Order: sequence, then structure tokens, then C-alpha cells
Amino acid sequence: MAIGDIQSKRRTVGSGSTPSSCACKWLVSKQTILAIDCGTQSLRAILFSPKGELLERVQVSYEPYFSHQPGWAEQDPKVYWTSLCTACLQLKKAAPEEFNAVAGVGVATQRATMINVDQDGNPLRPAITWLDQRKATPFFGCKGLLNLGLKALNLEQKILIAQAEGKCNWIKEFQPEIWEKTHKYLQVSGFLNHQLTGNFSDSIASQIAHLPFSYRRQAWSKRYELLANLFPIEKEKLITLVPAGEALGAVTSKASDATGIPKGVPVIACASDKGCETIGAGVTDQRMISLSFGTTATVQTTSQKYFEAIKLMPAYPSPVAGAYNSEVEIFRGFWMITWFKNEFAQKEVEQAKAMGISAEEVLNQCLEKTDPGAMGLIVQPYWGPGLDRPLAKGAMIGFGDVHTKAHIYRAVIEGLGFALKEGMERIEKKGKVTVEKASVSGGASQSDEICRIMADIFNLPMIKGRTHETSGLGAAIITAAGIGVHSSLDEAVKNMMTVQKVFEPDHKNVSIYQDLYQRVYKKMYQALEPLYLEIKDITGYPEK
Repeated sequence: MAIGDIQSKRRTVGSGSTPSSCACKWLVSKQTILAIDCGTQSLRAILFSPKGELLERVQVSYEPYFSHQPGWAEQDPKVYWTSLCTACLQLKKAAPEEFNAVAGVGVATQRATMINVDQDGNPLRPAITWLDQRKATPFFGCKGLLNLGLKALNLEQKILIAQAEGKCNWIKEFQPEIWEKTHKYLQVSGFLNHQLTGNFSDSIASQIAHLPFSYRRQAWSKRYELLANLFPIEKEKLITLVPAGEALGAVTSKASDATGIPKGVPVIACASDKGCETIGAGVTDQRMISLSFGTTATVQTTSQKYFEAIKLMPAYPSPVAGAYNSEVEIFRGFWMITWFKNEFAQKEVEQAKAMGISAEEVLNQCLEKTDPGAMGLIVQPYWGPGLDRPLAKGAMIGFGDVHTKAHIYRAVIEGLGFALKEGMERIEKKGKVTVEKASVSGGASQSDEICRIMADIFNLPMIKGRTHETSGLGAAIITAAGIGVHSSLDEAVKNMMTVQKVFEPDHKNVSIYQDLYQRVYKKMYQALEPLYLEIKDITGYPEK
């Protein structure tokens, strides 16, 4: 698949086109950190200083997936590696001195996009991305006493759904010849780390997918454990797991030639993009949450104890040693901004192009000229069904002749805020903790208006760091600690995560949002669920 736009942008602390004296301090130690952030729609290669300053960034865009069947979402794995090579070579050209001073490399990637490779690491088929909706035939716990037991515990449906979602099960069922040839079944992170080091190893904190992985023990599942039976992958097809912050290997001669990264530079085990984002946002304990305003919106915290905010949805391994990232996600999340632009905002998109700014900057005007509550328009943002609400659909209620496009946009943003607040309350209840503040990251966090709305909905201070490249910063923080630039992960966070702004809640708006949330939003799903069942029965969507 063709690789799209390449963007390079130099960042300095001072004004003007040359780095300030502060930004040039890295030159004294001759050390920089290279973070690779491989997302669904683009890959970014970013150079950070030991103080967390973003020195240079290159972004390579690509189509998120291709589809040969309805509901399929596949990608050529070579796109990820070619994009990494292209981005690094462009980065070296843009900032040769900083690039040649790279002391460590860290990779953060999208979660649950799986690749089958042979003994040399060559892909055997396209990657099945996390957006893919194909289903395998469930086989475990479908009959006998086990099935009766699962029904009694009201777990039968979740177990069947989990198996059907496992892409390893689909490949084994429909492409057994591919599975037979598979040497390793790994994530994008494992694929890129192998390309860089030649080793089939990956971070423990990156194993977030339909895999036989014990989230509580943070190790591959034992034969008797549930996930080993839901996703029965042969042990030899699984890669070696390494704790976050430890070395996976070093850049090989072959990888150095392809990327320009000096041979021998250590590659450090990092985490998934969301796990890195949480560290990059400075969230190292339960008193604080990380709000990710990305394609998938998430609320996540870091805890030393294991708990499931949603039953049977595990707490993921954190890059903090021995800790967990408890999370609630809104599947389509701030992708809804893209949906809104495509369906309603052609005029604003064209206006933004003419002005040379992003469409989101123009859409901020929709938030500035409307009041909290969007004149009574409320959105339940389940454009993609939730993991604990598989039948849910999106809903928008409260329409009147006063409502405009601006009100719809505001209601979408507020609905996402309500959904994330509901997630935070689940984390507080299960974790037996009261959250004191939140840190925001992701593309939509660049909007101060969105950050203000979230501060009012959550009634919490919203902290925004100096870069929205929070996942890349998190990978750089883990890498810096891993190679000894900082003495520990905590020290790396303190030295590299800098707060740019704090958005305090406006108590007048807090009151409006609290009433809408408690008296309307929290009752919407229960009121509409019977209708969702009727819609499914009539239309057959969503499929079983």
C-alpha cells in the first residue's frame, strides 16, 4: 500500500527558527531519545531530549486498512516497517546531529493488530487490525456442564464473544495452512522490534490483544487458565516477553542501513500506545487518571493492585514495574470528530484548507458560540458498541428547531465526556479510590475548548503537557530510564513530563453538567436497551 504524506516539524523552546539555549542543553551530553509511535493511520518518529523536549518529528501517513470483505480490516505489515524507515531517514536528514546522538530507541504501537511471520520475520499474510470485525466459530464452553456453569454465572455470552473475536481462532479455522507455517504470532510492536533487533521479543506491557496472556500474572497463560483455552496458541509461536524498561536487543547492521539509526543502539521494551500515553501524561498512581482523546477514547489509571473496571475486561500491564493500567474505552471515541467532519462539516473543512489550519480549529468556534448542555441535546456516543454493551448503538436525543450544526458538535464532545466520566466512576468504585485530577492527551486535546468542557464535566483539574505527542513522550521516558539517562522511571517522569496548562472547572458549568449526567445521561442506556434489542431482531445488526 502506498505511503502518504510525510511531515517534518522542528520544535524549539525559544522563539524564532533556531533552538534556544535551554533546548540546546542536550548538545552537552550528546544524547537524544528516539521514540517510534506506530498508530492506525500514521507512524511518527520523534526525537526527544533527556528533559523531554521535542526536538524534531516526522510523521508518515498511510491508509488505516484495506478490506476484501465487508467488516474486514487488514494492512500489509511492510507498511509499518517501510514507514518507520522513511520517517527515520527523513528525521536524520532534518536533524542530523540530534539523530546521530540517539542513545536509545523505544517503540509504542497500536494494540491488538496481529501479524503471522515465518522464521525470518517475513509476514505470511496481511495483518488483521484491531478494527477488523470478522468472527471465528466459538468452540470452548459451548456444551456440557461448563456451558451450564457459564450460563449460571451470566458469563456465557462474554466467553462466546471473546472467542469469536480472537483472530488467531479465525486463521486456524479458515486458513489452517497459514497457521501451520506461522513461526511467531505477534503484535505490531513485536514485528517492529524484531525488524530493529533481529530478536523475537517484545515488552510485557505491549501484550494487549486476544492472546493467551495472564494479565494478573503478566506472563503467558498456563494451560489450565481461561485465556489459554479461549486462544489456544502453541507456546512455540509466542514471542519472548521482556519487562518494560529492559533491553530487547540492539539495532542490527541491516536495520541501521534501512533506518539510519546507528548500529548497536539499544532498543528498550516500552508499552502499548495507551500505556505509553499514560506514562507520558505523568499518571503513575490511582490519584490521577489519563484521558486519551484519540481514535479510541480511554480513561486509564495506574494501580499497584489488579482490578477489573468492567467484569472480564482485564487490567492491562503497565510500564510501571508490577503495576496495572485499569481502563475503560469508548471504541470509536474521538473518531467521531472525523465522522462529524465527513458528514456535516464540509464547509468548515474547506475554510480550514483556505486558512492553512486544521478543521478542528475552525470547529472550535462551534464550542465557543454554544452553551454548556447544547440546548438540551444529549449524545450517547456508542457509534461502536462497548465491550460490556455489545448491542449498544449511538443515540442523540432532545432535538428542537433551535438546534444547529454547532449544537450537534458540542453535544458529541459532551457525550464523549459523559461516557469517559462514567468510565472513571467505574474505576473509582472497583479500585476503591477517589481521583483528584486528570491529564489529557491525544489529538483532540490540542483544543483548549474541549479541555475546558472536560474539566467542567469531570469537575476536576485537567492537566495538559507541553506536547500532544504523549505516547511518543511516554516511550521516550521509559527508554531514558532503561538506558540510565535517569535513575528510575519516576525520575524520568519528573524530568521529562512538563505541565503546560491546567484547566480548572467552572463551577457554574459543573452544576449543569452534573444534572444532565445524573438525571439524563446515566439513564439513557437502560431506557434504550430494549429498543436496541428490537433493532437487532428486525435488522440483524449487529451480527452475533
